[in-house]
Amino acid sequence: MNHSITQTLYEQDFSLWVKDTVEKLKAKNTENLDWEHLIEEIEGLTRSDRREIKHRLITLFEHALKRRYVPLNECYRGWELTIKRTQSKLQDILEDSPSLRSYLLEIIPNCYQEALENVRIEYDSFFPDEYIFSEKINLLLTQKIWE
Repeated sequence: MNHSITQTLYEQDFSLWVKDTVEKLKAKNTENLDWEHLIEEIEGLTRSDRREIKHRLITLFEHALKRRYVPLNECYRGWELTIKRTQSKLQDILEDSPSLRSYLLEIIPNCYQEALENVRIEYDSFFPDEYIFSEKINLLLTQKIWE
């Protein structure tokens, strides 16, 4: 396939483009690879993981703050379940990509602030301005952080 046909394939049928690209890689046919889109897709994998870590970390903090400071007993189970699932998903991401641990540590302050702003909009309860959870990833992702 020439370059313009490959670009069209990428734009028209992504799944077929992936299949074609994998076949070329297995055959070590690097001459005919759509390098531009291949590089773009590989870079996108890391961006996707980073976005997911950020989103899940904000969710973790929101639910932990609600569980700790919002006196709604009937909501506790749901918040605790969300915390447990979120911790598990974050562990899965870090297990697959351990190098993202430093990224998670880096974004904790901003994620906490975003979660804090969100829960303050949702509830009139007191929520502390300062970060209150563990800075050790293993503890953050395994303990009952609302206690």
